[in-house]
Amino acid sequence: MECIFCRIAAGEIPADVVARSSGAVAFRDLAPQAPIHVLVIPIRHVGSAAELPVTERQAVLGEITALAVQVAADLGVAAAGYRLVVNTGGDAGQSVAHLHAHLLAGRPMKWPPG
Repeated sequence: MECIFCRIAAGEIPADVVARSSGAVAFRDLAPQAPIHVLVIPIRHVGSAAELPVTERQAVLGEITALAVQVAADLGVAAAGYRLVVNTGGDAGQSVAHLHAHLLAGRPMKWPPG
């Protein structure tokens, strides 16, 4: 298995896992861009949101979104607010070819983001 996120999901590489569901895992980013920066990934490999078959989009994106919302509540940032970001492709800043959402919180966010 070559994908670093697949290896994290499989427990082959240690990570600070904060939550897990049947289809997704959430862990702290090693280079946080906010006081709380958690990555939420599907356990099975999907390169990006664009690679999801139409028949699977709702289930896979719903799974990672639901886990991200749970993590925000568990970490106590749901009321103050948080940002969920899914980068798709190089121009958007996707640096790991495994679908993932960034949960960013713990400080006021600016707009536009980048």
